[in-house]
Amino acid sequence: MKNPNNPKIITWAAIATLTLSLLTVGCGHTLSKTRETHVSRDGTVRTSEKTVTENPDGTISRSETKKVDRP
Repeated sequence: MKNPNNPKIITWAAIATLTLSLLTVGCGHTLSKTRETHVSRDGTVRTSEKTVTENPDGTISRSETKKVDRP
């Protein structure tokens, strides 16, 4: 019969628990994401993207990205 207090099993369980907690806590959560694309008569493509995220500490971040592609 194997010893239930095997240090390897306890070590692997601790590593798995720590890894799982870091993966679930360390990420921001996306609340909304909007993407708009407008094509002009001359072929110019304007893309606007707005993102609202909630950070792990509870603060809210807003970001806006605009891109213009000319032919």
